[in-house]
Amino acid sequence: MLIQFTFKNFRSFRDEVTLDLSATSIKEHEDRVVKFGNEKLLTAAAIFGANASGKSNVQEAFKYMNDYVINSFLYGGDISYNDREFNAPTPFLFDEVSRNRESMFEVFFIQKESNKVVTYQYGFCIDSKGISEEWLSKSYKTSPEFKTIFYRNREENELDLSGISEKDRNNIETALEPETLIVSLGAKLKVGILKKIRNWFLENRIIDFGNPIENYLESKYLPEGFAEDPNVRKDVVKYLSTFDDSIVDFEIESINKDAVKVFAIHEIKGSDERVAIPLKHESAGTLKMFNLYRHLQKVLNDGGLIFVDELNSRLHPLLLRNFLLSFLNPEINKKHAQIVFTSHDLWELSNNLLRRDEIWFTEKDSNGNSTLYSLADFKTSSGKKIRNDENYAKNYLLGKYGAIPHLSEISFHDEGVNLNGKE
Repeated sequence: MLIQFTFKNFRSFRDEVTLDLSATSIKEHEDRVVKFGNEKLLTAAAIFGANASGKSNVQEAFKYMNDYVINSFLYGGDISYNDREFNAPTPFLFDEVSRNRESMFEVFFIQKESNKVVTYQYGFCIDSKGISEEWLSKSYKTSPEFKTIFYRNREENELDLSGISEKDRNNIETALEPETLIVSLGAKLKVGILKKIRNWFLENRIIDFGNPIENYLESKYLPEGFAEDPNVRKDVVKYLSTFDDSIVDFEIESINKDAVKVFAIHEIKGSDERVAIPLKHESAGTLKMFNLYRHLQKVLNDGGLIFVDELNSRLHPLLLRNFLLSFLNPEINKKHAQIVFTSHDLWELSNNLLRRDEIWFTEKDSNGNSTLYSLADFKTSSGKKIRNDENYAKNYLLGKYGAIPHLSEISFHDEGVNLNGKE
């Protein structure tokens, strides 16, 4: 489970910020707090804020770290065998100092290994030249002090691999490139502890819907086994029936080895007649829920983290609420899967659904710098914390918590004519 994600100098975030999924000492919805080792953790975090305030950049920062860990063994040296190229992050560009500084990404996460509960601290700093710093340490429930596995620092010309076997150390030292992460390279070289770190990132689901219609022509975007197994298709029908019971089955038409055409089978009410409609012609909301199924199925079955930008888009508030309850209900979420999502939908901004430490805001100042903060930590101008019996949605719209747009009248100027047609 993710404990904390910290990043710095990435896109609109100049200063260090932390998304913390540790449960605070507040009392609401205590039944959903997961006790894991020495940690008390949450299974959800919702991020609200104005357009262009930095919400999506929180996801993009996590996605950048995730992708770089998975792919960086391909960077550097002779890369003629692949189409991967080193991709430095975009720093905060609105001041000269930050523009030329490194970006930083770090996670704390916890997992069970055999009969032990292990907490890992892993992070790296990166700039246009490659990796400037990287570190990995771990601790056990019985011994909370962190032990260094490795540490590297480009400026100090330091490479400490003392927590790795001598044979593996030599292989890493020989193959390591300036743009390559030790974790990524070590996993490729089958170094056990480094594979564990890389595999944690592989389990994360960061959703970019891209083109939600064309994606369904490719088998890799379908739920696992969907094209081959009728029982999988039945499970998807059951899932979709929670909000649309008109779809009773699916048909698959093979186009080539990598592509299929999916038809949703609808039953006409009051008759035995059925109609096959291409899936891409279904509503945007149905397509989104269909897409979410494979991610939901994976994390709820295996545990893991799912990160969704604008989860509310094209979904009815009650449907969205039902989706979130899959993570918030410990009877359903037995593997402690976690969801982090951004939203503009105030239906979720409720003490009936979310704890104060599950509610986060992004706000951008006049210098273009974004901040990230939790409702549980927020204090009013008089220094008081937010009560759990407040109307969060109402107070948010009134600007009590910040993170709302600063609006002015919309006007389209054309030779002195405004929106109302008056000169």
